[in-house]
Amino acid sequence: MSTHSTLPVGRGLLYVAFAATAWGTAGAAASLLYRHSGIGPIALSFWRYVGGLALLLPVHAHRRRTRPSATRRRRPARDILITGVGLTVFQGAYFAGVQATGLAVGTVVTMGASPVLVALGGRVLTGERLGRAGTVCVLGALTGLMVLVLGGEGGGRGAVRPEGVALALLSAAAYACITLYSRRRGQDAAGGDPLETTLWSFGIGAVCLLPIALWQGVWRDVHDVGRTLELLGYLTTVPTALAYALFFAGLTVVRASTVSVVSLIEPVAAAAIAVALLGERLTLPMALGMAILVGAVTTLAVAETRIAVGARRAAASA
Repeated sequence: MSTHSTLPVGRGLLYVAFAATAWGTAGAAASLLYRHSGIGPIALSFWRYVGGLALLLPVHAHRRRTRPSATRRRRPARDILITGVGLTVFQGAYFAGVQATGLAVGTVVTMGASPVLVALGGRVLTGERLGRAGTVCVLGALTGLMVLVLGGEGGGRGAVRPEGVALALLSAAAYACITLYSRRRGQDAAGGDPLETTLWSFGIGAVCLLPIALWQGVWRDVHDVGRTLELLGYLTTVPTALAYALFFAGLTVVRASTVSVVSLIEPVAAAAIAVALLGERLTLPMALGMAILVGAVTTLAVAETRIAVGARRAAASA
């Protein structure tokens, strides 16, 4: 683990788990939003970035006034571009993949391939080792996710189209790149301020998505303006500005492979909200998938904490 960050590993895990849970609520909010407007997925992503940018800019400006310049770390332009473009490709390719091959297949491929790609990339780029227990936990998480998604009504009936699968794999690869690159920069003590990372990522994402959003219609067929603004306000605040800021902060102290699995809390949160608030039925396979997934996430989180404690003890005795 990195010794450059003052953030405790346990708190970093909590930040990542909160971000994943918040992202799970974004799907329900988006479903409600689609009922009140004709805003499409790309336009919705654009508004999330713009709203998050508007919320974080005043916070960033205040921190620049109150924080001495000597203690601020400037993030290289290369880091900003890689993170921002990666985040844009991640969301855009995922939505396009879902549109091409369906929600179940697009989600399973994206969320299932992400931790595998992160684990492989972490082994090659940062020397991270999952070990036998970690490998079992990743496989358990993927199994739980598969059962959860395919166990829902109509989850296994979507046609698998190669172009959709390719787009979903592109989304997974972009997510893996963001996770690995942010983690590597955190290890090098040059990752910069997580708030600034999030701010610039939103700005780059908004610029990249603007042409497509304009073509799709950024404010199309809005029937209930008040309700639409409320839902957009929530989306830009909790699952966007707050969640991404905490996520990037957690990446600086939590191993990339662990982050990728903890992030799988997102579909569990989405399923729970769908049952509790949207009236959707929880089938036995869905419940089983949630149990497997939560168990795998919990096991890996405990293993991560033990590794961090062992590293601190070894450093203290050295």
